[in-house]
Amino acid sequence: MREHNTERTTYIGLDAHKRRHRVAVLLPGEKTFEEWEIPNEARSIKRMVKKVIKMGPRGVCFCYEAGPCGYALQRQIEGLGAKCVVVAPSLVPVKPGERIKTDRRDARKLAKMLASGLLTEVRAPTREEESVRDLCRCREDVREDLTRNRHRMSKFLLRRGMIYPKGKNWTKRHRAWLRSLSFEDRSSQVTFEQYLIGIEQLEERLRGVEAEIETLAQSERYQEAVGWLCCFRGIKTITAMTLLSELHDFRRFHSARELMAYLGLVPSEDSSGDRRRRGSITKTGNRHVRRVLVETGWHYRHLPTVGIDLRRRREGQPGSVISLAEKAQNRLHRRFWYLCNKGKSPNKAVVAVARELVGFIWSVLAVQGQDKEATGS
Repeated sequence: MREHNTERTTYIGLDAHKRRHRVAVLLPGEKTFEEWEIPNEARSIKRMVKKVIKMGPRGVCFCYEAGPCGYALQRQIEGLGAKCVVVAPSLVPVKPGERIKTDRRDARKLAKMLASGLLTEVRAPTREEESVRDLCRCREDVREDLTRNRHRMSKFLLRRGMIYPKGKNWTKRHRAWLRSLSFEDRSSQVTFEQYLIGIEQLEERLRGVEAEIETLAQSERYQEAVGWLCCFRGIKTITAMTLLSELHDFRRFHSARELMAYLGLVPSEDSSGDRRRRGSITKTGNRHVRRVLVETGWHYRHLPTVGIDLRRRREGQPGSVISLAEKAQNRLHRRFWYLCNKGKSPNKAVVAVARELVGFIWSVLAVQGQDKEATGS
């Protein structure tokens, strides 16, 4: 959280919505709020910021909760010369007895807690970082749509007793089999053709988005970090770009444990006195990254090896990064099977592997990056 002079600063809580924003202004030394509502329009926001700056000439600080409105409001306010922070809604303190929630109360609460330093600020991405993140999320959305459409096709065929007999679906042979199918009634034929067209269109869209991500990965901004991450087993360009676009600067996390907690991969805990009780992982923070890391963790159940593809990805990369990736491969494989042999389910074991993988990734991106800056290379 940014530090402010609480005796001079004017704090403004914004309950931001698609159509309108509720504004609550807490002047220095005051206990009552100045309140009003404005439409979510650039002109109205500009007038509101100018008005608040006149009310608090010694400094103002706005805040609102992260949500579907994104960071456009923050950029607009800061472009007008005022400070604005976006706070994590899941970390806003809530009184157990509170049963009434309104826009007015939310705006007041944000202003009051901002003045008290009780809010957790979200690191806002730059416009470029946000655009790359949205591209990676677009790829994920297209992939999910493709999976749904493939399921619809397979269930449509299953209802008609048409089952592919020669192996896995969506291979070249399976596609040739699909194109050989025909139906006696026109309705079923049209349905089949529409499902097939939809699948082919989504596959083309997915190839286009992935090609764009591959191009971005070769840019000066991402090339080095992507190369380092691709030294790890189970991490290729798309996964590396997802991690980088979602988490931005890894050096803002002061330790690997801090990053593990941010991603919700640490166990929850409810302890009091002599009682110590741990539960499932907290699942807070960025769910996109958490899912990607757990998917990557499954690769470490296999024996540590360096295949042709992994060897190719490691060509030209620093020896220290490759050494760390080798250490990760051996340790995480042992960790997975140690937990499984103790009776833990593979799903729990892979989450533990993903948590430790975060530590290795942080070591590469944060520590290696700092070392490189220190040496000036």
